[in-house]
Amino acid sequence: MDNNSDNSYNKKSVTDITVNGKKVLLRCDFNVPVDKQTGAITDEGRIIAALPTIEYLIKQGAAIIACSHFGRPKGGFDAEFSLAPVAKCLSQHLGRPVKMAKDVIGPDALKLADELQPGEVMLLENTRFHKEEEKNDPEFAKKLAEMADVFVSDAFGSAHRAHASTEGVSHYLPSVSGFLLKTELDNIGKAIFDPKRPLVAILGGAKVSDKLGVISNLIKKADTILIGGGMAYTFFKAEGGSIGNSLCEDGEIDNVKNCLQEAEKCGVKLMLPVDSLCAAEFADTASPLAVDSGAIPDGMMGLDIGPRSIVDFCKEIAAAGTIVWNGPMGVFEFPGFAEGTRAIAHAVADSSAVSVIGGGDSAAAVRQFGLEDKITHISTGGGASLEFMEGKVLPGIACLLDA
Repeated sequence: MDNNSDNSYNKKSVTDITVNGKKVLLRCDFNVPVDKQTGAITDEGRIIAALPTIEYLIKQGAAIIACSHFGRPKGGFDAEFSLAPVAKCLSQHLGRPVKMAKDVIGPDALKLADELQPGEVMLLENTRFHKEEEKNDPEFAKKLAEMADVFVSDAFGSAHRAHASTEGVSHYLPSVSGFLLKTELDNIGKAIFDPKRPLVAILGGAKVSDKLGVISNLIKKADTILIGGGMAYTFFKAEGGSIGNSLCEDGEIDNVKNCLQEAEKCGVKLMLPVDSLCAAEFADTASPLAVDSGAIPDGMMGLDIGPRSIVDFCKEIAAAGTIVWNGPMGVFEFPGFAEGTRAIAHAVADSSAVSVIGGGDSAAAVRQFGLEDKITHISTGGGASLEFMEGKVLPGIACLLDA
């Protein structure tokens, strides 16, 4: 399902409706990483990201019923996947108690929701304790919705899934975005649909199959597309180059050829790395050797973009008005093959352009290099931001009221 019009991101937010005295079902993304041994939360980023919306709702006199999925429980209550540690952490950040329900739509949750007063916050148990959540079961969604007067969605990372707590409840309640979701829509939406030109898209990562949809959509929108990472070698093979033992998806060669033709037809500059850093083995101890990208010797594999490619790419980035980046340029986990990604990250950070980074590994790289403060927007959703950049309609966004 494609929708390349601007209104796919122009949605009502929590500031467009009255919430005073109302019960608000708030979908957060509390799927936080925890220590397997102790169960302690190792990164509170997603909890902190939800605070602005929660604090706004408290100030406006709403009663907040927060919900989220967490991990992949097999269905039914499982203490290992309980959101109780999240409730405790959230309560510390808010400086007020967060009431933890023992269930999702059971008697405890219903009683707590019924008694909840304006300015109070409660958290339902893990929505995935019910198999109906991922099936988007209407009955389950209806029971969730019956606790509240309004639905506020603030979980961009789950917006590409049509689940009961992300999309199903919108059939029973007026539905708007929270601040976190609105920021994502404004930033990614504007970068793709209404960019300051030139729009330079940087795409990397291992598999070209993961990014073909994004490339096809961006060919219609970008001025320049820079391709790096393992996926570049499928392009070189499609052009008749020799790639040694580099990563290649042979099944995608025809699709890649189509992309190259389409880019030419649309007058989009699609740039591949002119040189690559290669090694004889996939190991962090391997010695890098720079060679021309389409002439990689047998027994060698490309693991990063080379020094001349860095110069070419950085020149395009410096001239950009808007930059969209998804996927690293090489195996940046190996110090010898991190330079391409590091150099691109610095070029994006130093640029005066509006810069949007689509979650996942590129976001991890930018944080690893300590550059996150110099980026306009780093997305909280890997899969969701990718599908949004593909021009797909995300069910968790399509269901919200249009602005």
